[in-house]
Amino acid sequence: QVQLVESGGGLVQPGGSLRLSCAASGNIFSIYSMGWYRQAPGKQRELVADMNSASTNYADSVKGRFTISRDNAKNTVYLQMNSLKFEDTAVYYCNAERVVTVESIGGIYWGQGTQVTVSS
Repeated sequence: QVQLVESGGGLVQPGGSLRLSCAASGNIFSIYSMGWYRQAPGKQRELVADMNSASTNYADSVKGRFTISRDNAKNTVYLQMNSLKFEDTAVYYCNAERVVTVESIGGIYWGQGTQVTVSS
């Protein structure tokens, strides 16, 4: 059973910074892609950033402000968020795709979500 556990959300003022972390646990051999999505109230879940061995992708709205990174040895992905704006307020979800474990190949997994609130 693969679990993704997020941490690092919270309340921050506009212009501030937060760093999200997500650690995947279980009998994991490899994870092809890890990333972050977010969902604001009344809106659909959207990709924020993801990365695999070949590429890194960012939503246009966060380019230049957010940085995604991974520690493959720890099956952990991070999201450094700088210059936060009101519109960044959302629940942020960690995602892992094409996960290979003892029990399965190619699974997609989600974290439980962590709230990020940008408010003055």
